[in-house]
Amino acid sequence: MGKQVRQVSQGRPAPVARAGRLTGVGRAAVAWLRAVRGRTIAWAAGALVAVGALVVAGTLLFGHDDGRPPIPDTRARHYADVDACLLTGAKGITAGAAAEVWQGMQDASLKTHARVSYQQVMGEQTTGNAQPFLNNMLQGSCDVVLAVGKPEVTAAAQSASRYGKIGFVLVGDGGGHEGGTGGKASAANVTAVPTGDGLRADVAGAVERAVAGKV
Repeated sequence: MGKQVRQVSQGRPAPVARAGRLTGVGRAAVAWLRAVRGRTIAWAAGALVAVGALVVAGTLLFGHDDGRPPIPDTRARHYADVDACLLTGAKGITAGAAAEVWQGMQDASLKTHARVSYQQVMGEQTTGNAQPFLNNMLQGSCDVVLAVGKPEVTAAAQSASRYGKIGFVLVGDGGGHEGGTGGKASAANVTAVPTGDGLRADVAGAVERAVAGKV
């Protein structure tokens, strides 16, 4: 009877140990499933974000259902190899006739694709001081030279006959009217534009005609 009692008492712990190992394995399996599920959710979320980005990009590129063409890139504009340059007084193109002249030049640029620029005469507002600034234009890349302001127009009028290949547009007093310091605009390469109503349109037209002879 004693042997039987010892055998029964020694055999009981074995099932308990196996149960403990099974419990550990079960816990590991649950933890693994949770980790896999977490990664799966993360992967799925990432995939949804990527798909959403592709849909938005496709809509922006190809979704013109309203019939309107995409807005063109202004940087892709091509200019003709013609430069129209404006000589102004110290105030530049901020006000007065110079501002209208500049607007007219921009209007002409839209039609002809000519490049437009301007140069201010700094320092004394005299014909003598304006001449070096004008010379820089005449010796540079300017194909059409515009001048506004009495000293600037006078300097341009006095130089026009020596630069027959350059078109001159003289605005206001000094070069375009009889009695001005520059005399009549009689040279073939000179166009006189009076100030007043319609100045912007008159300048645009004069620049367009001058540019047409250069292209």
